[in-house]
Amino acid sequence: MNPYRPQLSHAASAVTHPLDVIDECGRTQSIEIPGERPLTIYLDKKELVTLMTIGGAPEALVLGYLRNQRLVNDLEEIDSIQVDWETESAAVKTKHKNIDIEELTSKRTVTTGCGQGTVFGDFMTQIDNINLPSEVKVTQSALNQIVEIIRTHPSIYKRAGSVHACAVFRNKHDHVELVYFIEDVGRHNAVDAISGMMWLEGMSGGELIFYTTGRLTSEMVIKGGQMGIPFLMTRSGATQMALELSQKINLTILTRCSGKHFLVYQGAQRIIFQPTAVV
Repeated sequence: MNPYRPQLSHAASAVTHPLDVIDECGRTQSIEIPGERPLTIYLDKKELVTLMTIGGAPEALVLGYLRNQRLVNDLEEIDSIQVDWETESAAVKTKHKNIDIEELTSKRTVTTGCGQGTVFGDFMTQIDNINLPSEVKVTQSALNQIVEIIRTHPSIYKRAGSVHACAVFRNKHDHVELVYFIEDVGRHNAVDAISGMMWLEGMSGGELIFYTTGRLTSEMVIKGGQMGIPFLMTRSGATQMALELSQKINLTILTRCSGKHFLVYQGAQRIIFQPTAVV
C-alpha cells in the first residue's frame, strides 16, 4: 500500500541566479549566487512563521517544519500544501482545522540555527519519548564512503557557495546508499526538508545516517532524534548541549569528518573500527 500523500503544489524555485562581478584585476566574471526568499507558512489561514529559504523543496520544507516542531503529528491530518511565490506564502490546510496554534506556539526558544531558528514548546521535554535503536552498527569504511560521496556530489555550494547541505544515507553495514541530499541557506531548513521527504515516503530513520556540513547543536540533535536516526555526522563540531542530549537519547555523534578522519563524541559502540580503513 502506498503511503498517504497530501495534495502538494510542486512549486520549486530557481535555486541560483546569474551575476556579473568584477574581480581584483578589474575583469568582469559571470558567476552564480544562491537564491534566498521568504516563505510565510499559514496553518489553516493562521500565520505561523516566515522561513528564509533557497526554495528548492518548499513543500517538503513546510512538512518537515510542522513535523519537527510537533505542530502536526499525523501526515494524514494534512489535506494540502500550496506554495505561491507571488505572495511568498505556503497555505497548509488540515482536514479538521482543530489545531490550537496559539497554545502550541505559546512558548518559544530561539536556537543557534543559521539566522536564528525557533523551537516551539518546552525545548528540553521534546526528547523524552525518543528511543533510538541500540543494536545498529556501521563500519568505518562505510563512514569513509559518506565523506567521499559528499565531497564529489554535485552541489549548489560548489557553484555558488553560501549554503549548507544535509544528506541521509541508508546504512548497509559495510557500505552506504545516498537517499536524499538537500541544500538551503540554513542547515535547519535542509534537515526539515529531508524530514518532510521521509514523512511523505513513510520512511523510518533506524537504518539511516545523517550528515550535515554545519555544526551539531542541541536543535540538530533533537531533530535527528525525532526522525529516529541513530547517527549524526558533520565536517564541523558539536556543542556541549548537543553532546549532553545525544548521551541522553543514545545518539552517535561524529565530528570533524574529513577524508578518513573523524572524532566520535558519543556512541562509539555502534562503530566497527577497521585499521585498514585508515590507510
